[in-house]
Amino acid sequence: MDQSANHACLPTPLASTTGRGQDYEMPVEETSTPQKLPQFRYHPDPVGTGSIVADEVSCVSCEQRRPYTYTGPVYAEEELNEAICPWCIADGSAASRFDATFTDAMWAVPDDVPEDVTEEVLCRTPGFTGWLQEEWLHHCGDAAAFLGPVGASEVADLPDALDALRNEYRGYDWPADKIEEFILTLDRNGLATAYLFRCLSCGVHLAYADFA
Repeated sequence: MDQSANHACLPTPLASTTGRGQDYEMPVEETSTPQKLPQFRYHPDPVGTGSIVADEVSCVSCEQRRPYTYTGPVYAEEELNEAICPWCIADGSAASRFDATFTDAMWAVPDDVPEDVTEEVLCRTPGFTGWLQEEWLHHCGDAAAFLGPVGASEVADLPDALDALRNEYRGYDWPADKIEEFILTLDRNGLATAYLFRCLSCGVHLAYADFA
């Protein structure tokens, strides 16, 4: 998990976290106490999307044994292949300690999206893995919530998501029949995949697709 980051991330102050420069020490939690996953506004079900998996490992950031680990991309100056736990993503300590982001710099952020929203997506939200360069979608002046990779069957009953996919490939000058054929090939686990989002304000579904 590597590549370059170009966005400064600050940790979110928490009562259970103390910082020394870019060094963070978190108190050891009782292993007998179930550890509830943190909530992510812009990625509400990271276990369902596959970005976080149940796998007890030692987190490279907090150095604690954790029952879940992050499997998505990490963009940092130095190669970072060790496990990162979702708690260190949620409080921003992993991003700050390693000068990392979990989504690549969002070059297509609309002007009406506040900077703190962009920082939350980049630094305190689990990313996701696509075939090509991942893109975080926006709507109503906010980042949208990522719902996961989907295929043709999942978007068939979401006309707003279908319209978004059609508009995307019209922009590439694809003819209508080719677009419809392409949409039918979409598969969550296939070589052509769509990525589904939902606006947190108006509820509209958004999507884009890429392929290997």
